Amino acid sequence: MKKILIANRGEIACRIARTCRQMGIQTVAVHSDVDAHALHVKNADQSVAIGPAPAASSYLDKTALINAALSTGAEAIHPGYGFLSESGDFAQAVEAAGLIWIGPPPQTLRDMGDKNQARHLATAAGVPVLPASAPWDGGDMQPLLQAANEIGFPLLVKAAGGGGGIGMRRVDTPDKLEATVSATHSQAARSFGSGKVYVEKFIQRSRHIEVQVFGTGDGRAVALWDRDCSVQRRFQKVIEEAPAADISPEHRKAMSDAAVTLAKATSYRSAGTVEFIVDADTGNFFFLEMNTRIQVEHGITEMILGVDLVERQLKLANGEISDNLLSVPEPRGVAIEARIYAENPAKGFLPQPGTLNVFVLPEGMENVRIDTGVTQGDSVTPFYDPMIAKVMAFGSDRNAAIDRLHDALAAIRLDGLASNLPFLIRSVLHPVYRAGPVCTDFITTYQNELVNDPD
Repeated sequence: MKKILIANRGEIACRIARTCRQMGIQTVAVHSDVDAHALHVKNADQSVAIGPAPAASSYLDKTALINAALSTGAEAIHPGYGFLSESGDFAQAVEAAGLIWIGPPPQTLRDMGDKNQARHLATAAGVPVLPASAPWDGGDMQPLLQAANEIGFPLLVKAAGGGGGIGMRRVDTPDKLEATVSATHSQAARSFGSGKVYVEKFIQRSRHIEVQVFGTGDGRAVALWDRDCSVQRRFQKVIEEAPAADISPEHRKAMSDAAVTLAKATSYRSAGTVEFIVDADTGNFFFLEMNTRIQVEHGITEMILGVDLVERQLKLANGEISDNLLSVPEPRGVAIEARIYAENPAKGFLPQPGTLNVFVLPEGMENVRIDTGVTQGDSVTPFYDPMIAKVMAFGSDRNAAIDRLHDALAAIRLDGLASNLPFLIRSVLHPVYRAGPVCTDFITTYQNELVNDPD
């Protein structure tokens, strides 16, 4: 491949472009009208306007994206994460246009994109899953209510086609179930084009641990260690670390083996992540979902292993199927990532669009990596995800990584809009986090301490 189109924006588009430059591959950026002067456009060799600001009219426009690739002579499309990255229909359309899709095959995307189908595939592969109901898509709710009572509360109501923590609601008592199911059903129909939902057992003291996998599409796959993503708000990750702390070698191997078994069973191709919920009291783990794309937090895996996952994706898409793509180095330390968002933690973490009047990142900090798609003077608009930057820090052990991450966060100057930066600093300083590992209720449990200024 000599030229690829990056069907995305922001920091992930910048990050993909960086590896392409290192490999001598030209890049084509796409942009909506509001992103015409965005950093990801400046970082590419070419750019194509694909529509107005709303994502549905630009970054989700399959035809516009494929036409942009064809008109610029791009040979392949990398979807990044989010938007159309897990769309089987888009992947199929890309391949039908004679272009290379840098990701898993269309059918894999469809199978894993339907959480119910993914559960069936996991079960068939011998991977443990949590008790759950059959999908419900309107009509008589009685079978769903009966299944819920048999599974037992608390429960999660989940959109079958959801992802990224969207379309998930917790229910603690039977009297709240019908209303929660109806609300999730409506949200799922709006967000994913399918209203299918199901209920699943909720483990109250849990950790969210994921295994990074890479497969070559010929039945071979490996696990590139794991990450702990338990620091979450609204089921969405805020702080992640690799590898997961305080996991016994036996449990770590069992999770990795389960992830690889599932990847091999589906002849998985490219980078992906198998996510598990782990019972903090027993250590038992259960399949949650498979993300069939590069992960937001992939950078911390790269830091501990000294690999470039995007480079491996590109080499595989270019026809290379060598043992090097499946090499698994030993971790050389610990890396932790904190996501800076334009949001107000004191107001339920609601997005806060605005202009970055001041945005100065530290330079020359050893073992610190910052991925961003904005610069000082840019605006964070209401049209897209409000992430400003991902700050990653590496250390010889967990404490060293936490200290370095804190120093990096504290050195950032950011003004002009509300952000979660002070919240992140308090989080990594919190004694419970420092003692770690924490459960998924960490933010909920200590929210007053993390959100409010102690002064």
